[in-house]
Amino acid sequence: MIEFEPAAYVNVQAFAVSLGIGLLIGLERERKPDAKAGLRTFALTAMLGCLAAMLGEKSGGWVLAVGLLMMAAMMIVALARDPQDDGDPGTTSVVALMLCYGLGALVWYGHATLAVMIAITTTVLLYFKGQLQVVTRSLTHKDLLSILQFAVLSLVVLPILPDRDFGPYLALNPHQIWWMVVLISGLSLAGYAALRFVGNRHGAPLLGFFGGLVSSTATTMVFARHARADAGLTDTATLVILIANLVVTVRLGIVALVLAPSLFVPLASVLGGGLLLGLVVALFKWRTLTAAGQLPLPEVKNPTEIFTALSFGLLYGVVLLLSAWLQDIAGSQGLYLVALASGLTDVDAITLSTLRLFNQETLTATPAVIAIGLASLANLIFKSGLVVAIGGKRLALQILPGMAIIGLGFVGGIALLA
Repeated sequence: MIEFEPAAYVNVQAFAVSLGIGLLIGLERERKPDAKAGLRTFALTAMLGCLAAMLGEKSGGWVLAVGLLMMAAMMIVALARDPQDDGDPGTTSVVALMLCYGLGALVWYGHATLAVMIAITTTVLLYFKGQLQVVTRSLTHKDLLSILQFAVLSLVVLPILPDRDFGPYLALNPHQIWWMVVLISGLSLAGYAALRFVGNRHGAPLLGFFGGLVSSTATTMVFARHARADAGLTDTATLVILIANLVVTVRLGIVALVLAPSLFVPLASVLGGGLLLGLVVALFKWRTLTAAGQLPLPEVKNPTEIFTALSFGLLYGVVLLLSAWLQDIAGSQGLYLVALASGLTDVDAITLSTLRLFNQETLTATPAVIAIGLASLANLIFKSGLVVAIGGKRLALQILPGMAIIGLGFVGGIALLA
């Protein structure tokens, strides 16, 4: 009986993973009848990359490089001699084949998980070519500007900021402050993009969800104004505003899960009560909703605009200083006052500053969660005031009971912790 050394099993595994990667990408390319490379070519190319990386360890990295150049040259020659009928120059297939070769080499060097992830992403990009083309054609100047500005915020500004603590109580860290700006801008950009593509075609629930993800305040103001102008939109506006304000709790949960995972469960015990009660009210409103037709879209600003980002960064820095100062001189009660005051207009800044204090072990879990709960309650009260001031009595009678129920859920969770 032939016995294999343990290293042989590792080698076989590497070639097997490479084969799987090539088959995955090649399966998508095989769907194109005039493609010069299909299932077998991609599978062989991935294994060739793995083999070249293996040989390169013995004789030098030039083997891997030469193999890549030769494989690309053969594809280019094949396309030049027999162009595709649809006028496509075939560059996508060439790049995909080169990437497949590189992924095979990546597997040999011990990065199989990363190679598989890249292979799946590559297959998705190749498969959804038509849908991606539709999306890019529908982008407006404002959409492109938002994407470019977010790239500047996250890829240009963030890396150059010093990751050091400055100022009183060492509360200000430029890199950490800007990372919070990027996080909140990214969530807002995701909601803005979804709102742009969903539009008003899919009803109040989705409009409320994505509108709340971008700006619950803007969504509340817009629908309160339209409900006052058109009585037929009152029921729809009620549902949209309720959902938009419920999304704030989901947003805070996501932020906590990213920045302070250990605080997520106690925070969910406070915000979750309001969320569940609010969902019951929203579901009831949805089932009784009769208004239909075209819904107005929230008039939201570019969420990644440099001025908006700077304003939020400044607000976050001020809240950080106030929180650290009042926490020092008045304990948790001082933080609670900041939470109630700043939460009226922006719940994100106080949430982020509280999570930072918790991560620095300046603050324990219970006061941190209570502070975020109080900020959420203050924010809900502020939005209720907007409904009364802008939407009038008719909308207020519809929506205030639901807002009160959500608030009672917050109060109950805070009371259990306190």
